[in-house]
Amino acid sequence: MTIARSLILFAAAALAEIGGAWLVWQGVRESRGWLWIGAGVIALGAYGFVATLQPDANFGRILAAYGGIFVAGSLAWGMVVDGFEPDRYDIAGALLCLLGVAVIMYAPRP
Repeated sequence: MTIARSLILFAAAALAEIGGAWLVWQGVRESRGWLWIGAGVIALGAYGFVATLQPDANFGRILAAYGGIFVAGSLAWGMVVDGFEPDRYDIAGALLCLLGVAVIMYAPRP
């Protein structure tokens, strides 16, 4: 159950951070305005809170592992929301990052 909870929290954090950054991007780069920017800032704040709910208490480990989730999640977001088509190197890199997440977070430790 702990691994499942951790993965759900990583997914929620990724939605909040990537979604928040995308909203700010839309507000600034696509001139959608302050409402989009404000929503993005709120989502980014939610990301910071969600990260604290991870079962592991080691900040460095959580943020290091989350980096891999962020990489893969950003590519997925781009595919779903912006029509981005990753190439084989994008996919290979994301898979390597997810392997790193598994090693950092879920390898057996004494």
